[in-house]
Amino acid sequence: MYLSFSDRGKSAQAVEETEAPASVSPSPASAGATRAVATRVSSVVVALGIVSMLTDISSESVSAILPLYITGVLGLSTIAYGFIDGLYQGVSAIVRIAGGWAADRGDQPKWIAFFGYGVSAIARIGLLFASGFAAITAIVAIDRLGKGVRTAPRDALISASSTPQNLGRSFGVHRMLDTVGAAIGPLLAFLILFFIPDGYHTVFIVSLACAILGVVVLGLLVPNKRPRAERVQNGAAKQPFRWRQLTDPRLRRVLLVSGLLGLLTIGDGFIYLVLQSRSAFAAEWFPLLYVGTNVAFLAFAIPLGRLSDRFGRAKVFVIGHVALLATYVFAALPVAGVPLTILCLLLLGVFYAATDGILAALASESTPVESRASGIAAAQTVVALARLIASTGFGVLWFAVGRTEAMVVAAVALAIVIPVVAYLLRGFFVARRMAS
Repeated sequence: MYLSFSDRGKSAQAVEETEAPASVSPSPASAGATRAVATRVSSVVVALGIVSMLTDISSESVSAILPLYITGVLGLSTIAYGFIDGLYQGVSAIVRIAGGWAADRGDQPKWIAFFGYGVSAIARIGLLFASGFAAITAIVAIDRLGKGVRTAPRDALISASSTPQNLGRSFGVHRMLDTVGAAIGPLLAFLILFFIPDGYHTVFIVSLACAILGVVVLGLLVPNKRPRAERVQNGAAKQPFRWRQLTDPRLRRVLLVSGLLGLLTIGDGFIYLVLQSRSAFAAEWFPLLYVGTNVAFLAFAIPLGRLSDRFGRAKVFVIGHVALLATYVFAALPVAGVPLTILCLLLLGVFYAATDGILAALASESTPVESRASGIAAAQTVVALARLIASTGFGVLWFAVGRTEAMVVAAVALAIVIPVVAYLLRGFFVARRMAS
């Protein structure tokens, strides 16, 4: 992996044009140097990764204790938790398209992302005072609305700061830093609850501090890249944003498979509750399950991003859902023990590493620059809505038939859908072979 800290003023297109002039036949040594430059990850991507790391420390420290806080401290049912978890997964869908459209329309992705991060930080204040279902629901909704606004503009900044040769790696580096925060957050929650058994509000205070710090870093350290303006400066014709740019058949296929798979992606909290019910470990150890998944994500994010650049993003995306299927199968087995728990966490980390940034990269390569943020937002909106339905539905299914039976139903359905998705994405496989 290469990190570049000398390209803050360059667009991805300019980097491509200056790295390998078409009129010169490079020597083997210069060709190798060109490939090395092409794989460098921009400092903008690294800075955005630091912002996401701080924000994930904030959000994941809360989400790691949320299942126990809702069902244990507040005494709510699994249906209530399923609804709140569904909101956590899916309410951001309401504004994702709006966030992407605003970033494309105004050609100001940084400041749209800044607004979204700010809204989520403000929502953290409410956690200090919430004590019931309605209050928790409202706070989660506001926090996730902020996430919905910021995600597509941030990913558009990553795309604008990358070249086609290192797009998957750039998203991998960003998700790696993001996952460092996602691992630290639950670990902080664990340490707080270990030393302060009822220290849920202490977790909320730490979460607020990290969220504010993330907003400050974004405002001060991330440059305001303007993808459309940079293309015009590099000689490309000015193209305004148009909605019909989102009707590309390739993007439609990405949206379809995202929706199908999202409907069968239940919240992590449910998987962890199943594992805890079998192993019966103490509540203060519960956040470490999130740490385990995020450490696995951290280990696989960059290797799978590089693999997607080399062998095809659609293939890695499908393989990631095979790992999710294996997670469901092992979680449903009537077996308890540390090895099985570790295996489930490892597989879940592989799933996220193979799908999270890869989906954004697939949507990015299926849309023109002028509508890139909206294309990414469309894919993320479909996933968020589908996961809202999945989490709520799984909570009801658990309540109706039991945890093991519900997990088996999810596994069977996913096993049926994965071959269908591979067939729908066959065009991406063919395109990758032709490009190679």
